[in-house]
Amino acid sequence: MPKIEIAAVPTRKGSGYPAPFDAPCTERIRKRLGDAGGLSDFGVNLMRLPPGNWSSQRHWHSHEDEFVYVLEGEVILVEDHGETALRAGDCAAFPKNSGNGHHMINRSDKVAIYLEVGSRSPDDLTTCSDIDMMSANADGRFVHKDGTPYPET
Repeated sequence: MPKIEIAAVPTRKGSGYPAPFDAPCTERIRKRLGDAGGLSDFGVNLMRLPPGNWSSQRHWHSHEDEFVYVLEGEVILVEDHGETALRAGDCAAFPKNSGNGHHMINRSDKVAIYLEVGSRSPDDLTTCSDIDMMSANADGRFVHKDGTPYPET
């Protein structure tokens, strides 16, 4: 059946980043709705971002377009050109290979809820803008920008 029972979709709290880069994202909660629906060409995530948390490290994708749509609350979009408040009903798009590092921070006192939509290119390389870290979709490992792996935890 095409309907996805959102309450039954597993949640993932935090991020897969190595320490200490995981700290700003420890309380974020993701439900992979696209996976639950059997999608393979693109992903759709329902994200809950508590006050004080980041959506991710600031990053950009080599081979993936990314789109966010805010359902509830307010987040601050931080990207190369500055900061922009996004509120319920607002959206933002990040074309692949733009080099424009972005992430969202919840600076409010309420949980923000938004949808994240992105393509799933096996060739994608995610590059973090502010720290020495990147990750390839091919293996999902986090490495330094020179290719040296981070220690396994």
